[in-house]
Amino acid sequence: MPSPGAPAPPRLPIEDSYLELLADTLESLDIPARGQFLQRYFRTITHLELREDQCVQLWDEMLTRRRELSEHLERQVSLKTALMDVLTSAGLFRVPILIEYDELKKLQLNAVTDPLTGLYNRRLFSEAFEKELNRARRYGQPLGLVILDLHRFKEVNDKHGHPRGDEVLRAAAATLKKALRTSDSAFRIGGDEFALLLPQTDAAQALALSRRIGTVFAESIAHFQMSVSVSMDHGVATFPQDGDQADQLIRVADERLYRLKHANHDKTPTGGSRTEIVSNPAPESPAPAPSERQSPAPKPIPFESKRAPEKVETPIAAAASTASTEISGSHALSVPPPARIYAVPRKAERVSMSGTNAYAVLGDQGIRRARVLDLGFGGVALELESQEEIPESIIAVLHVPILPPVRVNLKPVWFQRTPQGAYRIGCSFVS
Repeated sequence: MPSPGAPAPPRLPIEDSYLELLADTLESLDIPARGQFLQRYFRTITHLELREDQCVQLWDEMLTRRRELSEHLERQVSLKTALMDVLTSAGLFRVPILIEYDELKKLQLNAVTDPLTGLYNRRLFSEAFEKELNRARRYGQPLGLVILDLHRFKEVNDKHGHPRGDEVLRAAAATLKKALRTSDSAFRIGGDEFALLLPQTDAAQALALSRRIGTVFAESIAHFQMSVSVSMDHGVATFPQDGDQADQLIRVADERLYRLKHANHDKTPTGGSRTEIVSNPAPESPAPAPSERQSPAPKPIPFESKRAPEKVETPIAAAASTASTEISGSHALSVPPPARIYAVPRKAERVSMSGTNAYAVLGDQGIRRARVLDLGFGGVALELESQEEIPESIIAVLHVPILPPVRVNLKPVWFQRTPQGAYRIGCSFVS
């Protein structure tokens, strides 16, 4: 036991502590198990393909070399120092290059990242596409592919210069990043071409998302005040409806992209009505008579109006119905354009909290509580006994299983009366 006045021995760096623990663990393993582990370990840290017996021999030499060096220098030598000496002496490192692990990760990331936009590049797109296709086949889930490009982008470079063109590309990339879930991926696969991989996303959802991206992108570049009207066109293909191979889906998405581009920009250069090219839908059954249709469920009531809207459609239904109307080419009835869609509910975006004890403490005083019904990236749904005296903003502390308590600012957006007489309050997070 050290004396009270003696200085504490210096703590080992975390990587040295790991190697010391690894050495103690390997001592208790038999030779075959030790050889299998060390073969994978050396492959990971050195990218060398070595035999199991060779790995065991190198590890034993490293322990011996560490002991010799420590005795000679009269101080403890780290295992990684002895390991480098053994590998170099064995001729396995002819010209060793020293690099920090964080720097190595940066190099690996830069190899698959587009430097201008920060999106993944075409090389990673091919690898990620095959991986997502295999996952979709295994679990029987849809996979959406969206190919996008910028219409009239070349004119931006010609008239406004390449620096302004780079700004447009970065604005497009920022729009894609903001629109995607954590499970989605965005890639720059060409000069002004982009691709999206959307797991668990069908054709209607991918179409609605593509439209939203196009609208947000147009607004994001409006302040550039360019003489060229740049827009983002899209083509959608889905697994398994449009194919089960990557090249098939890419070909279908490309064909729909260029059909959409010619249909919109050749016929309506001034930005008139647009045509959407979507996946082949299932045969539609005849619409039932008005008397046969079921009465819709009560719709949420916006807080701004405090009354139910005359007609509300979900974003997916609105996108699907608008697309079917445009594809049919019928202009006999004057249909008002749909409202801009900035949020499309898709699978895995909201997590139901029913059956848990999730709750929220409201206000700074913490005297009121509300049940948490569901939670998503954009907001939370609460259940209150009454909807009276709901302020325009709420400060709440969310208590959700597994996660630590988190303090958030909420803005009530809509409310709905439940069959039990309570009120479901939909709130969005305020950044």
